Amino acid sequence: MKKLVIASNNPGKLREIERILSPLGLEVLPQSVFNIPEAEEPYCTFIENCLAKARHASEHSGLPALADDSGICVDALNGAPGVYSARFAGEPKSDERNNQKLIESLVHETSRKAHYYCVIVLVRHPHDPQPLIAEGSWEGEIINEPRGSGGFGYDPYFLVPGLGQTGAELPMDVKNRISHRGKALAALVEKLGAGGL
Repeated sequence: MKKLVIASNNPGKLREIERILSPLGLEVLPQSVFNIPEAEEPYCTFIENCLAKARHASEHSGLPALADDSGICVDALNGAPGVYSARFAGEPKSDERNNQKLIESLVHETSRKAHYYCVIVLVRHPHDPQPLIAEGSWEGEIINEPRGSGGFGYDPYFLVPGLGQTGAELPMDVKNRISHRGKALAALVEKLGAGGL
């Protein structure tokens, strides 16, 4: 069984990735197994940060590595928090404080349109010149009061209009199918099916 290191320590993210990749027969390992420190994310784009994280994890583990960089982009805030979604309210990271800051930032805005965006990069080795890249987005809108107990991050405030539910109210299998990360992972699985690791 081929091993793949995931360049993340986020338990919610790891569960989603593992669930979607499990049919490929890959042994998916979080970077914490190798005591890999979190990579720096100095860039202003998802793709650059994602590539940096994947190369970092591959270099430290000696294995192929998958990284995901994702966030929520709010139209009225010119795409913010974007790549800063996890640290929107500063350090230490806090979903509660991030959500509070988001709602406060939208107090005087009429448009609540937002989308989650995800890019996934898989490198076969640290210097892979042709990383596999997949992306996905998930349209919705921001509501003022949280709903649901599932998901993580901004999910309780992210309403999916067509379903009338937030990301935190959706069953995991539904969320995995329609979310930004679900779409990006499905695209990656397709690419892996065509060429393998």
